[in-house]
Amino acid sequence: MLTLGIVNTYDKIKVLDAHYRAIARAAPICHAFGFSLALFDFPFNMDADELVDFVADKTTIGESGKYLRMLHEKRHLFVFDLPKKGFQSQFGSVVVTTSKPDKKYAMTPETFADEIMHNKSFLVLVGLGRKGLPKDLFSLARYHLDITSQGISLETCTAIGCIPAYIMGIVHTKSSGK
Repeated sequence: MLTLGIVNTYDKIKVLDAHYRAIARAAPICHAFGFSLALFDFPFNMDADELVDFVADKTTIGESGKYLRMLHEKRHLFVFDLPKKGFQSQFGSVVVTTSKPDKKYAMTPETFADEIMHNKSFLVLVGLGRKGLPKDLFSLARYHLDITSQGISLETCTAIGCIPAYIMGIVHTKSSGK
């Protein structure tokens, strides 16, 4: 299983446009490239059904929540508090996305694609907010991924689109033998 995990580092109490717009942007990407979507530490005090309705009501992105609804109906949408000791094991190995990976944990996009082709499960974490992922999450991750391989920092929604598209492009290219 491949899961894109978005970690909220914006306001923990008040719902901002950035929260529901990022969810609405991530849903069609996840659907298109075969990823589940996990939301961590978002300030929504509602169950998943209510969240889907809320996001769909607030934006036209992702065909007004069509893809978010599809993920939810297929049980590929998850909403959690931020874990303190480790992420849920059903998601597989944790991968933090960063433009500055620790060399001991660095994984190239090509290596990541190879692992996916060997049916490994991964939770790919992207930070939603100006500061990116909290540094304490790095110690919970088995891998660090710089999707650019050049140390270039990407804006959250750019990363949300780029990571699944690029990785799955490599997977499809390798699996087709080209």
